[in-house]
Amino acid sequence: MYSRGARSQMFRNATFSIAISLEPQGNWAYITGDWWGAGGPTLENNLQRLRNIGISAHIDSGKTTLTERILFYTRRIHRMHEVHGEDGGATMDYMDLERERGITINSAATYCQWRGHQINIIDTPGHVDFTMEVERSLRVLDGAILVLCAVGGVQSQSLTVDRQMRRYGVARLAFINKCDREGADPQRVCRQIRQRLNLNPVLIQLPIGLGAAFEGVIDLIEMRALFFRGEAGERVEAAEIPASLQSAARAARESMLDAVSMFSEELTQAWLEGRADPPAIKQALRQAVLRRQLLPVLLGSAYRNKGIQPLLDAVVDFLPSPEEITTQAYRLDTEDGQQQAICLSGRVDDPLVAMAFKLQESRFGPIAYLRIYQGRLERETQLMNCRTGKFQRPGRLALIHADRLEEIRSAHSGQIVGVFGLETQNGDTFTDGRLRLSFSAMQVPEPVISLGVKPAQNQQAQALANALQRFAREDPSFRVSTDAESGQLLIAGMGELQLEVYLERVRREYGIEVQTSPPEVAYRETITREVEFDYTHKKQTGGAGQYGRIIGRLQPAAEVEFEFVDQVKGGAVPAQFIPAVEKGFAEAVKKGPLIGAPVVGVRVILEDGASHPVDSKEIAFRQAAYGAWRESIGKAGARLLEPIMRVEVETPPAFLGKVLGSLNQRRAMIIGQEELGQVVRVEADVPLAEMFGYATVLRSLSEGQAAFTMQFSRYLHLPEWVAEKLLENNRQREGA
Repeated sequence: MYSRGARSQMFRNATFSIAISLEPQGNWAYITGDWWGAGGPTLENNLQRLRNIGISAHIDSGKTTLTERILFYTRRIHRMHEVHGEDGGATMDYMDLERERGITINSAATYCQWRGHQINIIDTPGHVDFTMEVERSLRVLDGAILVLCAVGGVQSQSLTVDRQMRRYGVARLAFINKCDREGADPQRVCRQIRQRLNLNPVLIQLPIGLGAAFEGVIDLIEMRALFFRGEAGERVEAAEIPASLQSAARAARESMLDAVSMFSEELTQAWLEGRADPPAIKQALRQAVLRRQLLPVLLGSAYRNKGIQPLLDAVVDFLPSPEEITTQAYRLDTEDGQQQAICLSGRVDDPLVAMAFKLQESRFGPIAYLRIYQGRLERETQLMNCRTGKFQRPGRLALIHADRLEEIRSAHSGQIVGVFGLETQNGDTFTDGRLRLSFSAMQVPEPVISLGVKPAQNQQAQALANALQRFAREDPSFRVSTDAESGQLLIAGMGELQLEVYLERVRREYGIEVQTSPPEVAYRETITREVEFDYTHKKQTGGAGQYGRIIGRLQPAAEVEFEFVDQVKGGAVPAQFIPAVEKGFAEAVKKGPLIGAPVVGVRVILEDGASHPVDSKEIAFRQAAYGAWRESIGKAGARLLEPIMRVEVETPPAFLGKVLGSLNQRRAMIIGQEELGQVVRVEADVPLAEMFGYATVLRSLSEGQAAFTMQFSRYLHLPEWVAEKLLENNRQREGA
């Protein structure tokens, strides 16, 4: 047996070196290895030993603490740090703001090894204001760990994360954390997973005690008890299941086998014949996870160092490798100019294909995070940006470990790397020039709140604009614009916290003090009645004129933002001019008649029209669309819409009455309330306009013991009395 520091002579001249240590842990012996060479981990000949995973959850569910334990048990770090610790904070929360606030703001990447597998990990934020970080991370990952609190269960951001995982087809495990807290109830959490997330959870572990009595877990596949000993829980001891829990364990195992066998005829037959051994169960469970038919549920307490090693085993045993994922891209170089969908092979020796999914300004310079889907990337590789068609040569390649970079010579299919020196945008596709492809776009949420900003010193105006534009390039959910009338600089985003964080970064990183105007809500407008239009645009100026006539209807359509329907027959509007009509209406809906907000929920149906053989051109039909919109929108019963937030407040029962009262004062619609141990969770839909400053109010009325989270839910009609007040304020501003 080699010690961890030893290097075998037989590997000295190879392209990699491996140090193996057999570490007895009770009845377990883990083989841990380091694949190190000048080029970093070398797994290109066996992508089955690679896992790309994300760790996602509702805020304060323990994601970052879990990641810290994973890094410690895989020997990536040699000492565990706490999120709120006085020793510098968790490894993955490397920004000063993250450590001060105790929250994750930026998704952070790292990698480690477990049982001969390389695991690339992205730790994502839990706060809804930074949901774009989760979105783009899940876009490029193959698997994920959904972390849930054993007390809080399925919470608001859990629902958002679930939708994101479904959108990108991410296979997942669930880890019910904080089983050491009073009120912990994994069975209740599983019921919530089934009811609120519409998933099919299957417990593959049972807790040995809960709350303060939580000692370990029962492995229902191997049918043994696991205890986590040592100062940091590093020693896993396998033992007989306690006599008091054997009956419950047998019943739970039967329930697990019943659930898993539904998706495996082989396991069903083996179970009936009494041959359902652990390898057969794991194989059946793995196939069900890859098809996203089952959600294996594991238990533990990251803070108390319990349950992490079995979770790592589950990542290796059940989550997919890059070879087991079907990745689709679209060819841009087809003869007819139409996009053609193709499936990437994932092989190392095929043409290079990679996606830039995150941009960041590091202390080493601008860095682009790339997920390589196919082929090999060398330092000398000429990369083509498929969006622009331009070739670039990367400056340096690096593996990423939080805020540290480890330079490498090359990378290959399946890996996530940092690349310096690329001019790129989020979502750009890069190839080596042999293919020109594009991936489907990441979904970018629309901002719901905006602020007017200006520097305290006028001479810093350009520096402020440059700093904000840099953040906008890094984060697509953060928008920067200039008001066309006032010239004021505006920033917009997903919530107060996001904007507050970026303004604080401006102050710290650029030394610019910023003054802000009161927050503004991103209202929308819509129509409530169907109206017809018949508009002719005619312009004659001595030479060639302009002529275009369009006839049709505007319809309310709550299920869409904007939809254009072509029902023209007989060529009354020539086919080459119909896109111009659509473009004209698409531009027109950007500014509504009430307060100039974008108009949503509109369907435009073009039915008839007329053209002139000489004077008809695209500009004429675009202008006809503008004119038809101006004439008809006033008759369509325009109404204002406001963003509604799903708010969850957790409060001690003593303050429940005050919490409900404060929500009702904010035009809240109470959805329900639930007792969770020593707190009560209240769920409500509240207009965003009423939530500004609520954090201070809630702290005051609960003596600092209550907390809340919120995320965007939907747009609803603004009540008439509120709408009238808003319209009056808008008229006064315009009059001024």
